[in-house]
Amino acid sequence: MTKKQKKMLLRILLSAALMAGLLFVPVQGWLRFALWLVPYLLIGWDILYDAVRGIISGQVFDENFLMAVATVGAMALGLSGSGDYTEAVAVMLFYQVGEWFQSCAVGKSRRSIGALMDIRPDFARVEGEDGVQEECDPDEVAVGSIIVVRPGERVPLDGVVVDGVSDLDTAALTGESLPRNVGEGDSVVSGCINMTGQLRLRTTKVYGESTVARILDLVENAGSRKAKAEKFITRFARVYTPAVCAAALALAVVPPVAALLSGGAPLWSVWLYRALTFLVISCPCALVISIPLTFFAAIGGASRCGVLVKGSNYLEALAKADCVVFDKTGTLTRGTFEVTEVCPVGMEKEDLLALTALAESASTHPISRSLLRAWGGAVEPGRVEDIREVGGHGVRALVDGRTVAAGNERWMAAQGVTCPACDAVGTVVHTAVDGRYVGYIVIADALKPRSAEAIAALRALGVKRTVMLTGDNETVAAAVAQAVGVEEFRARLLPEDKVSAVEELLLGRQGGTLVFVGDGVNDAPVLSRADIGIAMGAMGSDAAIEAADVVLMDDDPMKIAGAMGIARKCLAIVHQNIVFALGIKLLCLLLVALGYADMWLGIFADVGVMVLAVLNAMRALRLGKEG
Repeated sequence: MTKKQKKMLLRILLSAALMAGLLFVPVQGWLRFALWLVPYLLIGWDILYDAVRGIISGQVFDENFLMAVATVGAMALGLSGSGDYTEAVAVMLFYQVGEWFQSCAVGKSRRSIGALMDIRPDFARVEGEDGVQEECDPDEVAVGSIIVVRPGERVPLDGVVVDGVSDLDTAALTGESLPRNVGEGDSVVSGCINMTGQLRLRTTKVYGESTVARILDLVENAGSRKAKAEKFITRFARVYTPAVCAAALALAVVPPVAALLSGGAPLWSVWLYRALTFLVISCPCALVISIPLTFFAAIGGASRCGVLVKGSNYLEALAKADCVVFDKTGTLTRGTFEVTEVCPVGMEKEDLLALTALAESASTHPISRSLLRAWGGAVEPGRVEDIREVGGHGVRALVDGRTVAAGNERWMAAQGVTCPACDAVGTVVHTAVDGRYVGYIVIADALKPRSAEAIAALRALGVKRTVMLTGDNETVAAAVAQAVGVEEFRARLLPEDKVSAVEELLLGRQGGTLVFVGDGVNDAPVLSRADIGIAMGAMGSDAAIEAADVVLMDDDPMKIAGAMGIARKCLAIVHQNIVFALGIKLLCLLLVALGYADMWLGIFADVGVMVLAVLNAMRALRLGKEG
């Protein structure tokens, strides 16, 4: 609890005690008014001050003005006849109780966001050329510097490991509890916690461009992009407040004047009391407070599990998504090639894999790297000679004195080798030794473990259409689409073709929003073109953070359904609060106008509804844990 909240709580308790005590003090007239004025001013001086300041500045119609007019009028009614000031003080007291409660709720929400803000590094330990280490501000560290991160410390800047092996806790960034092991040559992003061994890193970005700085900027500025529901409440309050003030004035004047003209008793005090109660009930603070708080809490809850939403408008649009378009490589698949089949002709599998891997050993192509990983052996000096590589075709080399050619069908034909037709799903590498065909190896981009589960989860959330876009051929695309459960696919697409495909889908949609999910490296144009762009596994990717509206900090496809679930639950809470608050207020306003309710009902309609709406809004803080 902050110092300001403690002071307000003390004022509330003192005012409540004074009010309770004065109920038993048998005094009348001006002395009674003066005594009741003490708890009234003690609890309400700031409301009265803000109301006067608003009138002077021209910002008249707000909740402070409504509370001031209603309670000052109630005090005047007590002084003029009834001598009952209880309701005036009680209205101000319970209003402040509601404000205090709301302040505590917002504070809790901000502390939850603050837990994410703990990823901000306190210092960077820079190692000089003489080996001396010096702690300095991360902002002062230049690109290419060597920094040392000891066990238990937070990585202050993005970099590459030059020495050391350790496990990194990435939970604050990705929401995942499983540590990530890193060693020499691995990239490390800022904000992670070094758990086991000491690491020496060469920095690759200045602090202002680092992952941690970008994440903090995203979360801190998310509130600047308002959802339609928030904008509606702002516009609604501007029209609603003066309208209810006019209605209250009419309630205080029209019935008495009508009665006077018809020859009856005007009953000015009765209608003035109803008008003042009308003002208390009409205060729109439940909506003004709870709606932004719901979006704020939901964005914070999503951030805790590694889903960064750039604004409540994107959260609202994500909740209405009915078409999700996926990139294939790096989104539904791992984006890394693996050997899936080894099919020898006239030799053992191990021999075919070894000869092909050795022939490809000098190449830096991902397919060549996957062959070496699958073989697992060491390339001994002198075993591979006279290497010739032709991009897009294959390689030829002398391996242990034998001529080995490995590549596609066109490369085999160029070597004078006939190879059989192969309809395997993936990239097929044919191999020939001394002009004789010896078999083929299939290399494919492996599916992510939870891709199919993620598609099923999206369907369960009501997504009507799922589409996959890929630059791969139709055979591979069809196999992946069938394996994960995507309904439609389009193959052999260049980056500009993907944009055209998304534009075509946008034109053909019927309501709802279109979401595109990409790996954030080469999908920036499509991420920008879609209604909502989700960059996946984008930890450290500048293109993703800049182009996307939602950033998933790891590569788990289930986070897509999780983000959509959070958005839909958030919007449901917003709608609940709007319907509940307006419904209760309209009912109570009608009861007051007809004379069936008094100021105490006004207290519930104002403070009670606000407290209940804020409590409901606070459920959004848990959406990150549930989603």
